[in-house]
Amino acid sequence: MADITAAMVKSFRDKTGLPMMECKKALVEANGDEDLAIELLRKAGKKTMEKRADRSTEAGRIAIYTAPNGTTAMAELLCESAPVSNTKEFIELLGNIVKQLAEGPGANTAEELLAQNRLQLEFDDLVNKIREVFKLSRILRVESKAGTYVHHDNGIGVVLEIEGDNVDAANNICMHVASMQPRALSQADLSDEMIAHEREIITEQTKNDNAGKPDQIIAKIVDGRMKSAMAEMCLLDQPFVMESSKSVGQFAKDAGISITKMHHWILGK
Repeated sequence: MADITAAMVKSFRDKTGLPMMECKKALVEANGDEDLAIELLRKAGKKTMEKRADRSTEAGRIAIYTAPNGTTAMAELLCESAPVSNTKEFIELLGNIVKQLAEGPGANTAEELLAQNRLQLEFDDLVNKIREVFKLSRILRVESKAGTYVHHDNGIGVVLEIEGDNVDAANNICMHVASMQPRALSQADLSDEMIAHEREIITEQTKNDNAGKPDQIIAKIVDGRMKSAMAEMCLLDQPFVMESSKSVGQFAKDAGISITKMHHWILGK
């Protein structure tokens, strides 16, 4: 049996960041073998976190990374508390995740991504150290040219897939998306359910505002309001915040780009 000294425990604690007593227990069980002790701590940590898996994850960050080859990735990593989401280690973990997603072979699921480049070990070790539930809730990989924007609080991320070379203009439109929060790229992308729901709301409001008017007049007012509402919901029809005399669609056209797809994430939604 190896003699587990206080100096050994302190050194091991400095490497793992875990409580002193847990480090001592693992070293004793591993007979002083640090590699084995780390594995024991990882297994114990997983058992602990399995019991806490139903905890709410309402904090976190969104990150975007564009690789040298032009591939863009966006990922959302959730945790339980805002202070944890702002730690250097949490930010580095998410940065490594989104970089691997862009530069690696790609992945269809969070599990596939974490299985690459030792990310799962990094993920598990940080969870074991902090003892909060982490959830890699969303990932996105775009191989076409794209504009990007992450809000200063890392709670909003926007990626716009484009045709054309003016990425700077696309980046500006991404900031518009974060501010104005369109519900669709164009009116063709609005679902029948969304349109029907909006018409129901507008019809009720119009009837209240125009009590006593004939049904045909109400219907014409509803049609006019629906036209305006649908334009407000769709990115390409919205007035561009940086140049309000133009719609976003016109600004994009003048900049030599065509927006083919919009990805607009709000943390936790």
